[in-house]
Amino acid sequence: MTQFTLNGRPVEVENPPDEMLLLVLRDTLKLKGTKYGCGAAMCGACTVHVDGVAQFACQMAVGDVAGADVTTIEGLSEDGTHPLQQAWIAEQVAQCGYCQSGQIMRAAALLADNPNPTRQEIVDEMSANLCRCGTYTRIFKAVERAAQEV
Repeated sequence: MTQFTLNGRPVEVENPPDEMLLLVLRDTLKLKGTKYGCGAAMCGACTVHVDGVAQFACQMAVGDVAGADVTTIEGLSEDGTHPLQQAWIAEQVAQCGYCQSGQIMRAAALLADNPNPTRQEIVDEMSANLCRCGTYTRIFKAVERAAQEV
């Protein structure tokens, strides 16, 4: 049994400790916002925060988060009003939208550590996440917009 905090609430799961955190979030806990992209830490669609740090949920076992604080896109804002979510809408970032929850979670970790990043710092941090639609310029603008509001 693994206990951790998920989006501010204590949870306990009976999954084997070596089961992929991403699958536990999606299949056991029914939080579908975190996406399964590649399963190899190459795309970032599964990005969540573990103790405030952006992590690939496809590369973590649920046992690795025992006692930790895990935040998914569902926990970023209950009503979708987080400055990044609003900036994503204002900058019309999403095209297909599949990668966006991971993109937003990576950007949120960046802004938590560095509330006023330069464009190059944004580019460098966001390079861990891929967007097949190529909306990178809009992603960077959205992070810059959100940084002004955080």
